[in-house]
Amino acid sequence: MIEFESLYKHLQATDLADWSEILPAQIERIFKQRFHGKMEQWQSLLATLPSIKASEMDISIDKIRIGSKADGDQRTQQQLKKILQQFKPWRKGPYELFGIHINTEWRSDWKWQRLQRHISPLKNRLVLDIGCGNGYHMWRMLGEGARLVVGVDPSQFFLSQFHIVKHYAGKDLPIHLLPLKDEELPAFSQEYRGKGFDTVFSMGVLYHRQSPITHLQQLRSFLRRGGELILETLIIEEDQQNVLMPEDRYAKMRNVWFITSIELLLRMLKRTGFINIRVVNINQTSCEEQRVTDWMSYESLADFLDPNNKNNTIEGYPAPKRAIVICNIP
Repeated sequence: MIEFESLYKHLQATDLADWSEILPAQIERIFKQRFHGKMEQWQSLLATLPSIKASEMDISIDKIRIGSKADGDQRTQQQLKKILQQFKPWRKGPYELFGIHINTEWRSDWKWQRLQRHISPLKNRLVLDIGCGNGYHMWRMLGEGARLVVGVDPSQFFLSQFHIVKHYAGKDLPIHLLPLKDEELPAFSQEYRGKGFDTVFSMGVLYHRQSPITHLQQLRSFLRRGGELILETLIIEEDQQNVLMPEDRYAKMRNVWFITSIELLLRMLKRTGFINIRVVNINQTSCEEQRVTDWMSYESLADFLDPNNKNNTIEGYPAPKRAIVICNIP
């Protein structure tokens, strides 16, 4: 059920065709080297998804909706819900599959609302989403009319969740998730030759990178001339070129390396060759946007904050505040 042949076909129809020659061997190697211990279990569950034909689909709304409750009988719906629940935790969303509301940990639609009106229209564009999770924002990008959407996330669990949605939305849709790290993606020639993606998203990734400058350089290498980067990341809101490097954990996360001030972030983007740099949103993450639900019953944001001061993390650092920055390459 998880296949990449349709991706290669879609790539061949664009000037990204070189990727279709490189990726098959790379993906095969990744599955051999990093095959998740539960992947066979997840694949078996995917194979048991009930056969239901969606009478409707809307991926341009906050709660991505595939099918309606009337598309299947009660027994079929119960079977589907049981399988969906075995894929907990559902972190990014929300989704509705045949009347089943998957109330995810994150209200990812809120982030989309904050950036949607600021980005260049995605209609007919080639779009790359780095660190895409289970693909919620990818569906929103396709809903905006993108010609092709490629997401990148090394989690084979998220890959499996993505393919549940795609199974019912339509396997031939031009939307695909690669189980790779962004640094494993083949870069385009520095001469560009017109190749690359029109729009690249990197949301919630930069602060997980030990070398943020290297990540920005990689993002630049994926863009065609004049292309647009949408960067969303944690910040510390100071006027100086400061950076927070947690001693150990940040909001109970081990893999947070650098959280920069806005001023430093803008300087980094400028130094790596981006132009037209503008900050379009700054927002402190709330416990309404990231929370425990029936579909994600582990710890969430409220558990990561100081119980006596919600403006600090449990470690004493400033609570998560995020900026959205949009820029271009010449």
